[in-house]
Amino acid sequence: MKVIQPNCRVQFTARDIEFILEVLGRKPETADCLVKLLADEQSRDQILDDEALFHALLERRGCLKVSPRLYFYVLVRHVFKRSDLDDRGVADYVSEVLTAFSETARTECVVPGRTNPLDYFFEMVAALETADDRTRFLLRAHIGNHSLFLSGVFPDRIRYRAESRGFPDLRYYEELGRTHYRIAGEHRLAQRYQLEGILKTLSERFETTRKALNDMTDRLLFIGDTEYTVPILFGGTT
Repeated sequence: MKVIQPNCRVQFTARDIEFILEVLGRKPETADCLVKLLADEQSRDQILDDEALFHALLERRGCLKVSPRLYFYVLVRHVFKRSDLDDRGVADYVSEVLTAFSETARTECVVPGRTNPLDYFFEMVAALETADDRTRFLLRAHIGNHSLFLSGVFPDRIRYRAESRGFPDLRYYEELGRTHYRIAGEHRLAQRYQLEGILKTLSERFETTRKALNDMTDRLLFIGDTEYTVPILFGGTT
């Protein structure tokens, strides 16, 4: 497990920049100006909020020549603003969570001293009892992230399993995510990684965040099936 941080906006690829320039910089002089503005944090954030980028990502046909980070950030930022979640850091963090969970290998819950990854929440919670301090922080953040991902992207699957097989319902995932985000946000490492504010917000507004992701998933994208793989949307590059 690795610490997920809100780094989408500083990891855009050359293709991402080309896409932004193609959409917003139709004149050579505009393109030159955009390149300079993208290097400035405040200007970059305003550029990424441009509605034209959002619509271009949704309306382009075929494989998008952009990274999952740009794709998820623009979409997440858009739906979060509509839900009064205006903190760009929170949108960036959740976008990084979606990017990470689109690659199963990056999100395997591997605990020191154990050979196999932990696949179930009850295993992760049990592992907290014997984990060292750093691993406990990573486990709690992972439980929060995993709960948000599942309840945000696959709510219908959770509802179906709860109704037909007696599995945990959405409230279980909300409480699980809310609790572990809160405790992780109070950990000393949250301050070290400058995550305390983000984790606190996700804890306090877990349901709002989850519903915003539900809206995004229903209307705007297909992130994959239960194997958590991003489709050919990005041309096979994730």
